[in-house]
Amino acid sequence: MNTISIENREIVNVVFFILLAFLSMFLVLIFFFYFSRKKIVQIEVAKKNLEIDYQKQLLNSVLVTQEEERKRIAQDLHDDISSKLNVVSLNSHLLKTPNLNELEQVEITNNIISLTQKALENSRRIAHDLFPPVLEKFGLNAGIEELVQDYNSTKKVKVLYQNEIDFEAYPIDKHLHIFRILQELLNNSLRHGKATEISIQFTTFDNQKSCIYIDNGVGFDRSNLENKKGLGMMNIESRINFLEGKFSLDSKPNEGVKMVFNFN
Repeated sequence: MNTISIENREIVNVVFFILLAFLSMFLVLIFFFYFSRKKIVQIEVAKKNLEIDYQKQLLNSVLVTQEEERKRIAQDLHDDISSKLNVVSLNSHLLKTPNLNELEQVEITNNIISLTQKALENSRRIAHDLFPPVLEKFGLNAGIEELVQDYNSTKKVKVLYQNEIDFEAYPIDKHLHIFRILQELLNNSLRHGKATEISIQFTTFDNQKSCIYIDNGVGFDRSNLENKKGLGMMNIESRINFLEGKFSLDSKPNEGVKMVFNFN
């Protein structure tokens, strides 16, 4: 009888320890999944915060660029147009001067005409900078051809341009974003990269419309965040976002720059 009782107690003890082990494992698993889930949530929150910060940076770059553009336009209006119109006004008052001879009247009138024509030319230039007329009249391909021709005419750089895409399928606002991206890239290649040869190619790659931009400039170290996150680069990224596209940027010191961006 005692033997049976001892055996029963041993069985109970074994069952108890097995249950205790299962309970311990269960609690360990609960804690593991809890902390794992907590860690995953923390990582997701951190990623979302990074995305929000990145979007804020892009928005800030757009606002800064717009503000600089406003200041430039205001300065151009003041220097090129307002000053000339002031002189026109002064010349107009001179015409009221009594006892002017015919030669003086002709000279003042010619000055007024000349200054008015220059003011008109400057106003057209400012309007051209805001939205190049060639884009509106003839589309993006003609706009890029004119831009390339302007750079090639300087004899400081040779720009090659190839296009396999029908830009007419895209709205005019996308034309402007692509045009401004190329303007910024070309400006960077000459001002910072000291490039002498540049290649611009629009093609279809993996069913996506892409632009491949390559220069032979001095390049830069991509690990340097200041190079990647300058205002010009942020402006390019924001425009690519507007185009619902993505981009890749490759560069090394003394090996030029290669940028590929796609758009929808």
